[in-house]
Amino acid sequence: MKLSQFDFELPKEKIALYPSENRDESRLMVLHRKTGLIEHKMFKDVLNYFDDGDVMILNNTKVFPARLYGTKEKTGAKIEVFLLRELNHQLRLWDVLVDPARKIRVGNKLYFGDDDLVAEVVDNTTSRGRTIRFLFEGDESEFRAILEKLGHTPLPKYIKREPEELDKERYQTIYAKEEGAVAAPTAGLHFSRELMKRLEIKGVDFAELTLHIGLGTFRSIEVEDLSKHKMDAEYFKIDEKAAAIVNKAKDKGKKVCAVGTTSMRAIETSVSANHRLKPMEGWTNIFIHPPYDFSIADALITNFHLPKSSLIIMIAAFAGFDLAIEAYETAIKEGYNFFSYGDSMLIL
Repeated sequence: MKLSQFDFELPKEKIALYPSENRDESRLMVLHRKTGLIEHKMFKDVLNYFDDGDVMILNNTKVFPARLYGTKEKTGAKIEVFLLRELNHQLRLWDVLVDPARKIRVGNKLYFGDDDLVAEVVDNTTSRGRTIRFLFEGDESEFRAILEKLGHTPLPKYIKREPEELDKERYQTIYAKEEGAVAAPTAGLHFSRELMKRLEIKGVDFAELTLHIGLGTFRSIEVEDLSKHKMDAEYFKIDEKAAAIVNKAKDKGKKVCAVGTTSMRAIETSVSANHRLKPMEGWTNIFIHPPYDFSIADALITNFHLPKSSLIIMIAAFAGFDLAIEAYETAIKEGYNFFSYGDSMLIL
């Protein structure tokens, strides 16, 4: 398939700048793959589509405050540093993006807060990428505390406003545990504690895995031929317990639902020869595009994604291209909100 097939015009006012007042009261579009039926519900109605013994697979990654604002030594020029991932724990080496990149060179010192934190640029990686070393004498808990204090919630750039206090809570799932993501697994943002309790009472099981979302998930696809696109690798972990919960449901013919495209990428990276989920830890750069045979999940909860992104392409692989495009056209016509803080979709 071609990248241009996944382009569409989205009115700017349909990009959600804030989440719904209550997590589980965003809108929910339900797609039925067998019949092509499209239903319009509230997210809390997801309860009606799952029964005793069904499983939802959750990505328990936790977003850290990855955006730092500071100044450059000598000139005092304002700079932004976006933390991507820690490369070396002992040396406090980090892979980062910098802005404005042309002004930030190897050897420069960068200052954050009231000079509470200092970093030195040690390498160039890409046009905007750098490796930096934090020059900090305290222990790990003190270092993390200062990052927490100085860092800002890494809202995507299309949310054109400054992060606010509410984002610390709402740009995070209620089941977030494992810190390491620079973007939230947004399908999970719709789950409230009450809804999860009601699903539990109904007999739905939850299997947790971890996939730390990097910026590669949002990187533009530059090639028209999708088979030539290479995804950035992201760390993931599926433990024995999660695999056992999922495989038990599959053995009993129960429904298995991936909550989010990140959960789907992780499970599709770790499939056994007999189409069961294997425990695994490592890095995945899987790029799912039509045509694709899914092995584990038979349902998917997701948000409405950017045009020409790897995410809408995965949706088309799962729902079928024609139904996915019809769903997006319907969402625009019906006034659904898009992207991270937007509305949701359940594909059955």
